[in-house]
Amino acid sequence: MNIIIAGCGKVGQTLAEQLSNEGHQITVMDMNQDTVQTVSADCDVIGYIGDCTSFRAQYEAGIRETDLLIAVTDADEKNMLACLIARKTGHCQTIARVRSPQYSDEIGFLKEELGLSMSINPESAAAHEMVRLIQVPSALEVDTFAKGRVNLIKLVIPEGSVLSGLRLRDYYPKVKESALICVVERGGEVVIPDGNFILQAGDRISVTLPLFSVNAFLNKVGIKAKRIKNVMIAGGGTISYYLADNLLRAGLNVKIIEKDEERCRTLTEKLPKAMIINGDATDRSLLFEESVTDMDAVCSLMHSDEANILLSLFASKNTDAKVMTRVHRKSYEDMVSEMPVGNIISTKKITAEYIARYIRSMQNSVGSAVETLYRMMDGRVEGLEFSVGSSSILAGTALKNMTIIPNTLICCIYRNRKVIIPGGNDTIEVGDSVIVVTTKKGLNDIDDILMP
Repeated sequence: MNIIIAGCGKVGQTLAEQLSNEGHQITVMDMNQDTVQTVSADCDVIGYIGDCTSFRAQYEAGIRETDLLIAVTDADEKNMLACLIARKTGHCQTIARVRSPQYSDEIGFLKEELGLSMSINPESAAAHEMVRLIQVPSALEVDTFAKGRVNLIKLVIPEGSVLSGLRLRDYYPKVKESALICVVERGGEVVIPDGNFILQAGDRISVTLPLFSVNAFLNKVGIKAKRIKNVMIAGGGTISYYLADNLLRAGLNVKIIEKDEERCRTLTEKLPKAMIINGDATDRSLLFEESVTDMDAVCSLMHSDEANILLSLFASKNTDAKVMTRVHRKSYEDMVSEMPVGNIISTKKITAEYIARYIRSMQNSVGSAVETLYRMMDGRVEGLEFSVGSSSILAGTALKNMTIIPNTLICCIYRNRKVIIPGGNDTIEVGDSVIVVTTKKGLNDIDDILMP
Protein backbone atom coordinates (compact mmCIF):
# COMPACT_ATOMS: atom_id res chain seq x y z
CA MET A 1 0.00 0.00 0.00
CA ASN A 2 1.03 3.62 -0.55
CA ILE A 3 0.91 5.34 2.84
CA ILE A 4 1.66 8.90 3.96
CA ILE A 5 2.55 9.36 7.64
CA ALA A 6 2.02 12.97 8.75
CA GLY A 7 4.11 13.69 11.83
CA CYS A 8 7.59 12.32 12.54
CA GLY A 9 7.42 12.14 16.32
CA LYS A 10 7.96 8.94 18.29
CA VAL A 11 4.77 7.30 16.98
CA GLY A 12 5.42 8.41 13.41
CA GLN A 13 8.96 7.06 13.48
CA THR A 14 7.82 3.74 14.97
CA LEU A 15 5.09 3.42 12.34
CA ALA A 16 7.45 4.29 9.48
CA GLU A 17 9.88 1.58 10.53
CA GLN A 18 7.22 -1.06 11.17
CA LEU A 19 5.14 -0.48 8.04
CA SER A 20 8.20 -0.17 5.80
CA ASN A 21 9.42 -3.53 7.10
CA GLU A 22 6.03 -4.99 6.18
CA GLY A 23 6.55 -3.98 2.55
CA HIS A 24 4.44 -0.81 2.31
CA GLN A 25 5.56 2.24 0.33
CA ILE A 26 5.93 4.96 2.96
CA THR A 27 6.21 8.74 2.70
CA VAL A 28 6.82 10.66 5.93
CA MET A 29 5.75 14.30 6.17
CA ASP A 30 6.80 16.88 8.77
CA MET A 31 7.73 20.55 9.08
CA ASN A 32 11.07 19.71 10.74
CA GLN A 33 13.73 19.14 8.08
CA ASP A 34 16.20 17.38 10.38
CA THR A 35 13.55 14.96 11.64
CA VAL A 36 12.36 14.10 8.14
CA GLN A 37 15.91 13.46 6.94
CA THR A 38 16.67 11.27 9.96
CA VAL A 39 13.53 9.15 9.63
CA SER A 40 13.80 8.78 5.86
CA ALA A 41 17.41 7.63 6.17
CA ASP A 42 16.90 5.30 9.15
CA CYS A 43 13.72 3.67 7.83
CA ASP A 44 14.47 3.78 4.08
CA VAL A 45 11.31 5.76 3.30
CA ILE A 46 10.51 8.86 1.24
CA GLY A 47 10.64 12.15 3.15
CA TYR A 48 8.66 15.32 2.44
CA ILE A 49 9.17 18.59 4.33
CA GLY A 50 5.88 20.43 4.60
CA ASP A 51 2.68 21.17 6.51
CA CYS A 52 0.22 18.27 6.44
CA THR A 53 -2.72 20.69 6.74
CA SER A 54 -1.78 22.34 3.43
CA PHE A 55 -3.61 21.16 0.33
CA ARG A 56 -0.58 21.99 -1.82
CA ALA A 57 1.83 20.14 0.48
CA GLN A 58 -0.34 17.02 0.48
CA TYR A 59 -0.66 17.20 -3.29
CA GLU A 60 3.12 17.45 -3.73
CA ALA A 61 3.64 14.58 -1.27
CA GLY A 62 1.52 12.37 -3.53
CA ILE A 63 -1.88 12.26 -1.83
CA ARG A 64 -3.69 11.43 -5.10
CA GLU A 65 -1.73 8.18 -5.42
CA THR A 66 -2.01 7.34 -1.72
CA ASP A 67 -4.17 4.57 -0.25
CA LEU A 68 -3.96 5.79 3.35
CA LEU A 69 -2.95 8.92 5.28
CA ILE A 70 -2.02 8.50 8.96
CA ALA A 71 -1.94 11.78 10.90
CA VAL A 72 0.05 11.48 14.14
CA THR A 73 1.28 15.03 14.81
CA ASP A 74 1.23 16.42 18.35
CA ALA A 75 -1.99 18.41 17.73
CA ASP A 76 -5.42 16.72 17.54
CA GLU A 77 -6.89 19.55 15.48
CA LYS A 78 -4.05 19.36 12.98
CA ASN A 79 -4.50 15.60 12.64
CA MET A 80 -8.23 15.90 11.99
CA LEU A 81 -7.77 18.73 9.48
CA ALA A 82 -5.06 16.79 7.63
CA CYS A 83 -7.42 13.81 7.35
CA LEU A 84 -10.28 16.00 6.10
CA ILE A 85 -8.05 17.49 3.38
CA ALA A 86 -6.79 14.03 2.41
CA ARG A 87 -10.35 12.70 2.06
CA LYS A 88 -11.39 15.63 -0.11
CA THR A 89 -8.20 15.72 -2.17
CA GLY A 90 -7.00 12.15 -2.48
CA HIS A 91 -10.16 10.17 -1.69
CA CYS A 92 -7.99 7.86 0.42
CA GLN A 93 -8.65 6.27 3.80
CA THR A 94 -7.50 8.22 6.84
CA ILE A 95 -6.40 7.54 10.42
CA ALA A 96 -6.05 10.31 13.03
CA ARG A 97 -4.40 10.28 16.42
CA VAL A 98 -6.84 12.01 18.79
CA ARG A 99 -5.61 12.35 22.38
CA SER A 100 -7.98 14.80 24.06
CA PRO A 101 -10.64 13.12 26.25
CA GLN A 102 -13.09 15.78 25.03
CA TYR A 103 -12.60 14.79 21.39
CA SER A 104 -12.56 11.10 22.28
CA ASP A 105 -16.01 11.44 23.83
CA GLU A 106 -17.28 12.88 20.53
CA ILE A 107 -15.32 10.61 18.22
CA GLY A 108 -18.39 8.99 16.65
CA PHE A 109 -19.61 12.35 15.40
CA LEU A 110 -16.12 13.44 14.32
CA LYS A 111 -15.45 10.24 12.39
CA GLU A 112 -18.69 10.61 10.47
CA GLU A 113 -18.29 14.31 9.71
CA LEU A 114 -14.58 14.16 8.86
CA GLY A 115 -14.73 10.83 7.04
CA LEU A 116 -12.16 9.22 9.33
CA SER A 117 -11.59 5.52 8.70
CA MET A 118 -10.14 5.10 12.20
CA SER A 119 -9.11 7.19 15.19
CA ILE A 120 -6.60 6.18 17.83
CA ASN A 121 -6.17 7.59 21.32
CA PRO A 122 -2.71 6.46 22.51
CA GLU A 123 -3.42 6.90 26.21
CA SER A 124 -6.76 5.10 25.99
CA ALA A 125 -5.20 2.27 23.98
CA ALA A 126 -2.38 1.90 26.50
CA ALA A 127 -4.88 1.85 29.37
CA HIS A 128 -6.82 -0.88 27.60
CA GLU A 129 -3.66 -2.98 27.27
CA MET A 130 -2.90 -2.46 30.96
CA VAL A 131 -6.37 -3.63 31.93
CA ARG A 132 -5.77 -6.85 29.99
CA LEU A 133 -2.52 -7.38 31.88
CA ILE A 134 -4.21 -6.74 35.22
CA GLN A 135 -6.80 -9.38 34.34
CA VAL A 136 -3.96 -11.94 34.02
CA PRO A 137 -1.48 -10.59 36.60
CA SER A 138 1.09 -13.37 36.17
CA ALA A 139 1.50 -12.63 32.45
CA LEU A 140 4.25 -10.58 30.85
CA GLU A 141 2.10 -10.11 27.74
CA VAL A 142 -1.50 -10.91 26.80
CA ASP A 143 -2.65 -11.07 23.17
CA THR A 144 -6.11 -12.12 22.02
CA PHE A 145 -7.43 -13.90 18.95
CA ALA A 146 -10.82 -15.14 17.73
CA LYS A 147 -12.58 -11.97 18.93
CA GLY A 148 -11.23 -12.32 22.47
CA ARG A 149 -12.01 -16.02 22.95
CA VAL A 150 -8.41 -17.24 22.62
CA ASN A 151 -5.48 -15.91 24.65
CA LEU A 152 -1.79 -16.01 23.85
CA ILE A 153 -0.03 -15.27 27.13
CA LYS A 154 3.66 -14.88 27.89
CA LEU A 155 4.89 -16.22 31.24
CA VAL A 156 8.07 -17.09 33.12
CA ILE A 157 8.32 -20.66 34.45
CA PRO A 158 9.02 -20.35 38.20
CA GLU A 159 11.25 -22.62 40.26
CA GLY A 160 9.33 -25.67 41.45
CA SER A 161 6.75 -25.52 38.65
CA VAL A 162 5.50 -28.80 37.22
CA LEU A 163 6.65 -27.42 33.86
CA SER A 164 10.32 -27.29 34.91
CA GLY A 165 12.10 -30.34 33.49
CA LEU A 166 9.00 -31.42 31.57
CA ARG A 167 9.31 -32.80 28.03
CA LEU A 168 6.57 -31.17 25.96
CA ARG A 169 5.17 -34.46 24.67
CA ASP A 170 4.43 -35.32 28.32
CA TYR A 171 2.59 -32.05 28.97
CA TYR A 172 -1.03 -33.20 28.68
CA PRO A 173 -0.68 -36.47 30.65
CA LYS A 174 1.00 -34.46 33.42
CA VAL A 175 -1.03 -31.22 33.47
CA LYS A 176 -4.35 -32.31 31.90
CA GLU A 177 -5.25 -28.78 30.84
CA SER A 178 -6.04 -27.75 27.27
CA ALA A 179 -3.19 -25.41 26.31
CA LEU A 180 -0.28 -25.35 23.88
CA ILE A 181 3.19 -24.03 24.69
CA CYS A 182 4.14 -22.60 21.31
CA VAL A 183 7.20 -20.37 21.86
CA VAL A 184 10.12 -20.59 24.30
CA GLU A 185 12.76 -17.93 24.97
CA ARG A 186 15.89 -19.08 26.79
CA GLY A 187 19.21 -17.29 27.08
CA GLY A 188 18.28 -14.81 24.39
CA GLU A 189 17.38 -17.56 21.91
CA VAL A 190 13.81 -18.07 20.66
CA VAL A 191 12.53 -21.56 19.78
CA ILE A 192 9.30 -22.91 18.31
CA PRO A 193 9.48 -26.16 20.30
CA ASP A 194 8.65 -29.71 19.25
CA GLY A 195 7.52 -32.59 21.44
CA ASN A 196 11.07 -33.47 22.50
CA PHE A 197 11.82 -30.01 23.89
CA ILE A 198 12.45 -29.97 27.66
CA LEU A 199 11.31 -26.88 29.59
CA GLN A 200 13.37 -25.27 32.36
CA ALA A 201 12.68 -22.89 35.22
CA GLY A 202 13.33 -19.34 34.02
CA ASP A 203 12.16 -20.02 30.47
CA ARG A 204 9.87 -17.37 29.01
CA ILE A 205 7.05 -19.21 27.30
CA SER A 206 4.07 -18.19 25.17
CA VAL A 207 0.99 -20.32 25.71
CA THR A 208 -2.17 -20.53 23.60
CA LEU A 209 -5.34 -21.42 25.47
CA PRO A 210 -9.06 -20.61 25.67
CA LEU A 211 -9.95 -17.55 27.73
CA PHE A 212 -11.90 -19.61 30.27
CA SER A 213 -8.89 -21.93 30.89
CA VAL A 214 -6.33 -19.31 31.91
CA ASN A 215 -6.71 -19.47 35.69
CA ALA A 216 -6.99 -23.27 35.77
CA PHE A 217 -3.81 -23.59 33.70
CA LEU A 218 -1.87 -21.17 35.91
CA ASN A 219 -2.91 -22.96 39.08
CA LYS A 220 -1.99 -26.40 37.71
CA VAL A 221 1.50 -25.34 36.64
CA GLY A 222 2.25 -23.60 39.94
CA ILE A 223 1.99 -19.98 38.81
CA LYS A 224 0.19 -17.72 41.25
CA ALA A 225 -3.10 -16.51 39.76
CA LYS A 226 -4.29 -14.03 42.36
CA ARG A 227 -7.22 -11.72 41.84
CA ILE A 228 -6.45 -8.01 41.61
CA LYS A 229 -8.58 -5.81 43.87
CA ASN A 230 -6.48 -2.83 45.00
CA VAL A 231 -4.50 -0.76 42.47
CA MET A 232 -2.12 2.15 43.07
CA ILE A 233 -1.42 4.49 40.13
CA ALA A 234 1.53 6.89 40.30
CA GLY A 235 0.94 9.97 38.20
CA GLY A 236 -2.34 11.65 37.33
CA GLY A 237 -1.96 12.18 33.60
CA THR A 238 -4.35 11.21 30.83
CA ILE A 239 -3.32 7.56 30.70
CA SER A 240 -3.87 7.32 34.47
CA TYR A 241 -7.35 8.79 34.06
CA TYR A 242 -8.33 6.25 31.39
CA LEU A 243 -6.86 3.35 33.36
CA ALA A 244 -8.54 4.37 36.61
CA ASP A 245 -11.88 4.85 34.86
CA ASN A 246 -11.70 1.33 33.37
CA LEU A 247 -10.67 -0.24 36.66
CA LEU A 248 -13.37 1.54 38.66
CA ARG A 249 -16.00 0.35 36.18
CA ALA A 250 -14.72 -3.19 36.78
CA GLY A 251 -15.25 -2.79 40.53
CA LEU A 252 -11.62 -2.39 41.61
CA ASN A 253 -10.33 -0.01 44.28
CA VAL A 254 -8.07 2.68 42.79
CA LYS A 255 -5.65 5.08 44.49
CA ILE A 256 -3.88 7.78 42.43
CA ILE A 257 -0.85 9.73 43.70
CA GLU A 258 -0.26 13.00 41.83
CA LYS A 259 2.09 15.91 42.60
CA ASP A 260 0.06 18.72 41.06
CA GLU A 261 -2.67 19.99 43.38
CA GLU A 262 -4.84 21.41 40.60
CA ARG A 263 -4.69 18.14 38.68
CA CYS A 264 -5.75 16.33 41.85
CA ARG A 265 -8.87 18.50 42.03
CA THR A 266 -9.68 17.70 38.39
CA LEU A 267 -9.24 13.96 38.98
CA THR A 268 -11.41 14.12 42.09
CA GLU A 269 -14.22 15.63 40.02
CA LYS A 270 -13.84 13.17 37.14
CA LEU A 271 -13.22 10.07 39.26
CA PRO A 272 -15.30 10.47 42.43
CA LYS A 273 -14.94 6.77 43.34
CA ALA A 274 -11.12 6.89 43.26
CA MET A 275 -8.91 7.98 46.15
CA ILE A 276 -6.74 10.90 44.99
CA ILE A 277 -3.57 11.68 46.97
CA ASN A 278 -1.63 14.92 46.47
CA GLY A 279 2.01 13.93 46.89
CA ASP A 280 5.24 12.57 45.41
CA ALA A 281 4.95 8.90 44.42
CA THR A 282 8.72 8.46 44.78
CA ASP A 283 8.54 9.45 48.48
CA ARG A 284 9.18 6.23 50.42
CA SER A 285 7.41 7.45 53.55
CA LEU A 286 4.30 8.46 51.59
CA LEU A 287 4.17 5.09 49.83
CA PHE A 288 4.16 3.20 53.12
CA GLU A 289 1.68 5.68 54.58
CA GLU A 290 -0.64 4.94 51.65
CA SER A 291 -0.30 1.17 52.20
CA VAL A 292 1.73 0.30 49.11
CA THR A 293 2.43 -3.13 50.62
CA ASP A 294 -1.30 -3.91 50.55
CA MET A 295 -1.64 -3.19 46.83
CA ASP A 296 -2.29 -5.94 44.29
CA ALA A 297 -0.97 -3.79 41.43
CA VAL A 298 1.29 -0.74 41.20
CA CYS A 299 1.31 1.24 37.94
CA SER A 300 4.13 3.76 37.44
CA LEU A 301 2.72 6.28 34.95
CA MET A 302 4.54 9.52 35.74
CA HIS A 303 6.05 11.80 33.09
CA SER A 304 9.61 10.95 34.15
CA ASP A 305 11.05 7.60 33.03
CA GLU A 306 13.56 7.73 35.87
CA ALA A 307 10.82 8.24 38.47
CA ASN A 308 8.77 5.40 36.98
CA ILE A 309 11.71 2.99 37.02
CA LEU A 310 12.65 3.99 40.58
CA LEU A 311 9.13 3.44 41.88
CA SER A 312 8.74 0.11 40.09
CA LEU A 313 12.04 -1.18 41.49
CA PHE A 314 10.86 -0.15 44.95
CA ALA A 315 7.47 -1.83 44.49
CA SER A 316 9.03 -5.04 43.15
CA LYS A 317 11.33 -5.24 46.17
CA ASN A 318 8.85 -4.30 48.90
CA THR A 319 5.52 -5.73 47.70
CA ASP A 320 3.99 -8.75 45.97
CA ALA A 321 2.08 -6.47 43.63
CA LYS A 322 1.76 -6.72 39.87
CA VAL A 323 4.06 -3.93 38.62
CA MET A 324 3.75 -1.97 35.36
CA THR A 325 6.14 0.74 34.20
CA ARG A 326 5.60 3.38 31.54
CA VAL A 327 8.78 4.13 29.57
CA HIS A 328 8.91 6.97 27.04
CA ARG A 329 12.50 6.80 25.79
CA LYS A 330 13.36 4.00 23.39
CA SER A 331 16.93 3.85 24.71
CA TYR A 332 15.55 2.96 28.15
CA GLU A 333 13.29 0.15 26.95
CA ASP A 334 16.10 -2.29 26.18
CA MET A 335 18.03 -1.19 29.26
CA VAL A 336 15.23 -1.93 31.72
CA SER A 337 13.81 -5.04 30.03
CA GLU A 338 15.88 -7.32 32.27
CA MET A 339 15.25 -5.27 35.42
CA PRO A 340 12.48 -6.14 37.93
CA VAL A 341 10.13 -3.39 36.76
CA GLY A 342 7.26 -5.65 35.65
CA ASN A 343 5.46 -5.00 32.39
CA ILE A 344 6.95 -2.18 30.30
CA ILE A 345 4.28 0.10 28.80
CA SER A 346 5.19 2.05 25.66
CA THR A 347 2.33 4.16 24.30
CA LYS A 348 4.11 4.70 20.98
CA LYS A 349 4.51 0.95 20.41
CA ILE A 350 0.91 0.23 21.39
CA THR A 351 -0.37 3.00 19.11
CA ALA A 352 1.76 1.81 16.20
CA GLU A 353 0.57 -1.77 16.68
CA TYR A 354 -3.10 -0.75 16.79
CA ILE A 355 -2.70 1.18 13.54
CA ALA A 356 -0.75 -1.67 11.92
CA ARG A 357 -3.54 -4.10 12.81
CA TYR A 358 -6.08 -1.86 11.13
CA ILE A 359 -3.94 -1.70 8.00
CA ARG A 360 -3.74 -5.49 7.95
CA SER A 361 -7.53 -5.66 8.12
CA MET A 362 -7.64 -3.28 5.13
CA GLN A 363 -5.37 -5.66 3.25
CA ASN A 364 -7.56 -8.58 4.28
CA SER A 365 -10.47 -6.97 2.46
CA VAL A 366 -8.44 -6.97 -0.75
CA GLY A 367 -6.92 -10.44 -0.70
CA SER A 368 -4.84 -11.14 2.41
CA ALA A 369 -6.27 -13.75 4.78
CA VAL A 370 -4.56 -12.39 7.92
CA GLU A 371 -7.24 -11.47 10.46
CA THR A 372 -4.90 -10.58 13.34
CA LEU A 373 -1.14 -10.31 13.77
CA TYR A 374 0.93 -9.84 16.91
CA ARG A 375 4.69 -9.59 17.23
CA MET A 376 6.23 -11.45 20.15
CA MET A 377 9.64 -11.95 21.71
CA ASP A 378 10.91 -8.51 20.60
CA GLY A 379 9.54 -9.01 17.09
CA ARG A 380 11.35 -12.29 16.44
CA VAL A 381 8.12 -14.32 16.37
CA GLU A 382 4.73 -13.53 14.86
CA GLY A 383 1.37 -14.84 15.99
CA LEU A 384 -1.12 -14.75 13.10
CA GLU A 385 -4.81 -15.53 12.82
CA PHE A 386 -5.79 -16.71 9.32
CA SER A 387 -9.26 -17.15 7.88
CA VAL A 388 -9.56 -20.33 5.80
CA GLY A 389 -11.21 -19.67 2.44
CA SER A 390 -12.86 -22.11 0.07
CA SER A 391 -9.79 -22.11 -2.19
CA SER A 392 -7.37 -23.21 0.54
CA ILE A 393 -5.52 -26.42 -0.33
CA LEU A 394 -5.34 -27.22 3.39
CA ALA A 395 -9.12 -27.48 3.81
CA GLY A 396 -10.04 -30.98 4.95
CA THR A 397 -6.42 -31.94 5.66
CA ALA A 398 -5.34 -33.45 8.99
CA LEU A 399 -2.43 -31.68 10.69
CA LYS A 400 -0.37 -34.89 10.78
CA ASN A 401 -0.47 -35.01 6.97
CA MET A 402 0.85 -31.46 6.48
CA THR A 403 4.48 -30.65 5.76
CA ILE A 404 4.88 -27.13 7.05
CA ILE A 405 7.80 -24.72 6.93
CA PRO A 406 10.40 -24.83 9.75
CA ASN A 407 9.86 -22.92 13.00
CA THR A 408 6.11 -22.76 12.42
CA LEU A 409 3.32 -24.21 14.56
CA ILE A 410 -0.46 -24.38 14.27
CA CYS A 411 -1.48 -23.71 17.85
CA CYS A 412 -5.26 -23.19 17.75
CA ILE A 413 -8.32 -23.66 15.55
CA TYR A 414 -11.49 -21.66 16.15
CA ARG A 415 -14.58 -23.25 14.59
CA ASN A 416 -18.27 -22.53 15.15
CA ARG A 417 -17.54 -20.66 18.41
CA LYS A 418 -15.47 -23.60 19.68
CA VAL A 419 -11.77 -23.36 20.61
CA ILE A 420 -9.71 -26.38 19.52
CA ILE A 421 -6.14 -26.91 20.76
CA PRO A 422 -5.23 -29.24 17.91
CA GLY A 423 -3.58 -32.62 17.75
CA GLY A 424 -2.32 -34.50 14.72
CA ASN A 425 -5.75 -35.92 13.83
CA ASP A 426 -7.52 -32.56 13.78
CA THR A 427 -8.30 -31.02 10.39
CA ILE A 428 -8.53 -27.50 9.02
CA GLU A 429 -11.91 -26.68 7.46
CA VAL A 430 -13.31 -23.85 5.35
CA GLY A 431 -14.53 -21.05 7.62
CA ASP A 432 -12.06 -21.83 10.40
CA SER A 433 -9.87 -19.22 12.05
CA VAL A 434 -6.42 -20.77 12.45
CA ILE A 435 -3.79 -19.33 14.80
CA VAL A 436 -0.17 -19.88 13.78
CA VAL A 437 3.11 -18.88 15.41
CA THR A 438 6.21 -18.60 13.25
CA THR A 439 9.61 -16.99 12.93
CA LYS A 440 9.05 -16.49 9.19
CA LYS A 441 7.91 -13.02 8.12
CA GLY A 442 5.54 -12.10 5.32
CA LEU A 443 2.91 -14.86 5.51
CA ASN A 444 -0.36 -13.66 3.95
CA ASP A 445 -2.39 -16.87 3.67
CA ILE A 446 -2.80 -20.09 5.62
CA ASP A 447 -1.44 -22.00 2.60
CA ASP A 448 1.85 -20.10 2.96
CA ILE A 449 2.78 -22.32 5.93
CA LEU A 450 3.25 -25.33 3.61
CA MET A 451 6.67 -26.33 2.37
CA PRO A 452 6.98 -25.43 -1.34
